[in-house]
Amino acid sequence: MTWTAPGDPADVVTRLTGAFETAYDAPAEVVGRAPGRVNLMGEHTDYNSGLVLPVALPHATWAAVRRRDDGVVRIRSRQQEQGWEGTVEDCAPGGATGWAAYAAGVLWALGAGAPPDAEPLQVPGLDVLIDSTVPVGAGLSSSAALECAVGAAVVALLGHDLDDAWRARLVAATVRAETEVVGAPTGGMDQGVAVGAEAGRALLLDFADGSSRPVDLGLGDAGLTLLVTDTRVSHELVDGGYGQRRADCEEAARLLGARSLRDVEPQQAESLDDERLRRRARHVVGEIERVRHSVEAFTAGDLPALGRLFLASHVSM
Repeated sequence: MTWTAPGDPADVVTRLTGAFETAYDAPAEVVGRAPGRVNLMGEHTDYNSGLVLPVALPHATWAAVRRRDDGVVRIRSRQQEQGWEGTVEDCAPGGATGWAAYAAGVLWALGAGAPPDAEPLQVPGLDVLIDSTVPVGAGLSSSAALECAVGAAVVALLGHDLDDAWRARLVAATVRAETEVVGAPTGGMDQGVAVGAEAGRALLLDFADGSSRPVDLGLGDAGLTLLVTDTRVSHELVDGGYGQRRADCEEAARLLGARSLRDVEPQQAESLDDERLRRRARHVVGEIERVRHSVEAFTAGDLPALGRLFLASHVSM
């Protein structure tokens, strides 16, 4: 087994800012950081207005940025050979491709692509350099960490504190970037925990009302730690499987006359004639309940109950 070190934040920032100055012949103005995550319970529940219980990792992505006065955007990464260069206008859907689309899409979603009810940021030209210790393709949300690190850096660069209102706006912008620019129909869990997590605690997110609250895991009291294992099976939100499951869930809710599967009871899910839709709905309805019971089990320190819940979730998946 190989341990992937999260990296000392001070060392990473020193290395990143040095590499930035080498790459762009000028110092970085701001460095943003966002963590990767692992989801403890609540798979495919976020886009069904359900509950999720993720926890942030010490592994994170950093984004160093500097403004330009010519409207040019240059995006590079210490983990990627190929960078991207365009203009602020090119950050819109159909512009950047590949890994750089995650970063460029956030610039668009915060600026020209902001929804009508949000004042768009006047995003200038930028030099951006990324560094990350989040394993890519391992299901640990390296993409959301990239988006949120870039977004946090740009928000700070333009003079805004990352308070609750800006955190909410940043989550919305990064979700829109991934959905409309990258083409991955994300549900928002990854971005929500990347922006809202607290060290040493999980985060209970409710996608029906947008609320969240930290949850103490109590593992240290039991002499336990959380082990996340990278199986080296590649994970991609844009491979079609995720989108098909989301479409199936939406169709199941439509057939049941519900706004989402959050409003469906177990017996209703079992009434679906189509076997695939029935299995999708059964999983989501049961998974939302498993999130609730997991929070109760963590609070009570009932580790055997947690084991049963984790097993049931994997079997359902």
